[in-house]
Amino acid sequence: MPAAYVLLNTEIGAEAEVVKALKKVAGVESAFNLWGVYDVIASVKADSMDGLSDIINRQIERIDKVHSKLTMIISEKSAPSTKQKNMLY
Repeated sequence: MPAAYVLLNTEIGAEAEVVKALKKVAGVESAFNLWGVYDVIASVKADSMDGLSDIINRQIERIDKVHSKLTMIISEKSAPSTKQKNMLY
């Protein structure tokens, strides 16, 4: 299942409004205010990469007071086998 974290910069003072709007978007699992370079982070999941792209590039783009975003697609790797785990220790 494709997933991503999206970091957003908002207008000053609009962080809570953007988080509230994000939580209404289907596929956004969680959204939080941040302190630092970015104002908001959202966790997004979809059934396909096309679906993920639609959420990030269409639905989130429609939210007012968002100035910019940085998307980090999560790489799905299988968990290490027991043999691999034992080699790590």
